[in-house]
Amino acid sequence: MSKFAGTPYEGGIFFLDITFPSDYPFKPPKVIFKTRIYHCNVDSAGNLSVDILKDSWSPALTISKVLLAIRSIFTNPDPYNALVPGIAHLYLADRAKHDEVATEWTLRFAR
Repeated sequence: MSKFAGTPYEGGIFFLDITFPSDYPFKPPKVIFKTRIYHCNVDSAGNLSVDILKDSWSPALTISKVLLAIRSIFTNPDPYNALVPGIAHLYLADRAKHDEVATEWTLRFAR
């Protein structure tokens, strides 16, 4: 079964740049998507909006938990905490159109 099965990102390969600050694990790593993605929680520069990388960070969190949280945005986007309001609006207003565009981007940039 493909990663992200049943989502517009199915079959895509997405690269991340993960930078650990000198005071890690007391501060979260900085995660940037290097692969372009049509997603309300990832802006055009690759910045990512995930709670555990900001306000909900804890030194008890591991990189595995960070990666699981990032993986979860593929199946559960958070349009109410969006970095790209236009994509979030389309997701909420016309899910089929949103998924069509996201699928096109996945085919174009993540293969």
